[in-house]
Amino acid sequence: MRASKLAAGLAGLALVLAACSSGGDADSDAATDTAEETTAETTEETAEESDDSGEEAASVETIKIGSVHPLTGGLAADGLQMDAGAVLAADDINAAGGIQCLDGAQIEILSADSTGTPEVGQSEAERLIQEGAIALVGPYQSAVASNIATVAERNGVPFVIDVAVADEILDQGYQNTFRIQPNASAMGAQGALFLNELTEAEGIEVSTIAMLHEQSAFGTSVYEAFNEAASEYGWTVEPVISYDAFGVTDLTTEMTEVKAAAPDVIVVTGYYGDGVLATEAISAVDPGAKLIYGIAQGAFDNPSFPADVAGAGEGFFNVNYHLDVTNPTTQDIAARFEESYGEEMKTSATHSYEAVRVIANALEQSCSDDPIALRDAIAETNLDSLLATIGPIQFDETGENVNGSPIVMQVQDDAIVQVYPENVAENAPRFD
Repeated sequence: MRASKLAAGLAGLALVLAACSSGGDADSDAATDTAEETTAETTEETAEESDDSGEEAASVETIKIGSVHPLTGGLAADGLQMDAGAVLAADDINAAGGIQCLDGAQIEILSADSTGTPEVGQSEAERLIQEGAIALVGPYQSAVASNIATVAERNGVPFVIDVAVADEILDQGYQNTFRIQPNASAMGAQGALFLNELTEAEGIEVSTIAMLHEQSAFGTSVYEAFNEAASEYGWTVEPVISYDAFGVTDLTTEMTEVKAAAPDVIVVTGYYGDGVLATEAISAVDPGAKLIYGIAQGAFDNPSFPADVAGAGEGFFNVNYHLDVTNPTTQDIAARFEESYGEEMKTSATHSYEAVRVIANALEQSCSDDPIALRDAIAETNLDSLLATIGPIQFDETGENVNGSPIVMQVQDDAIVQVYPENVAENAPRFD
């Protein structure tokens, strides 16, 4: 596998070691020349041994990064891709010479299965740290991320969240947790802003909106942010229907309730499986809304979605983070991922690649595998992103990526297409 173009851009820094000397007690005047020579030789040998020992202590051959994702269970399709994205990032960095300021130290990914359960994710994070992981990435679900963040804080190990949206994860004042993706408030507020801009430009009148969202911290946080922003545009959000994303098997009853309210727009927030169920219910019930509009909807911008719903999602919009399809480096990574993995690279997997890349960049900047030094370097990150964002990856004092931003995508002709804002659009949005 040839090295990634971005990995080759990780500049090595010179490793500077400062040596300090210490003085001893004055020799007795009665000491013989022979004794003085012996003492000098012994001191010199000791110093050389000390220098050798110091060099060995500073030598790093392998740097372990823990990757915690749902590798089994209902989210395994995403979790397996995300873990593969982390491994691909490590492979690319290693192929480009490793962490050059640490004499080419190689990155090793330690993979763990959260099973989609907060308690399991927490225990697996603890295990990986015990096995030598100096940093963690993961985990896709907000509830799991919250538990891993407590482990990272307790152990003083950096944790770079690739995907997990709930604001509350970083509302705790943690010092070791960082998030690449936009949080729930950004997703909900930007989702409302984009909806207003799109409908106004098209002359579509919106006054009532129905919202279906999964009931965990993820879906609830997005709903609350969207609802607050909706009031600014004079929209009424009703009905609001929440559900258990991993327990629900049919959303026809819920969609029938939505149809009775006759909303102008239906907003859906959730994961892949429930997104497919919502689509099937919309197709069966035909609620008559002007737009179907996802916000952080895990299905509506997934490459597998159009085929899995047999075209029923045509025209659906989704506001979500997305890999930058206009970036040649991102295109290269995605093409090689698909070639080796056998599936089109999802944005969530790109996030995992990005998280490892952030850690590698910080290792180069700190020139140390010490978790504290690494954490400080991550906090100072300024790294061009592989994602469609408004600027480079930069973290504020809470650990949020200040330039993390969603965009609008739409299913057009059975493909996921970027449509808004205009600077990232592949095609214009369609409203027919």
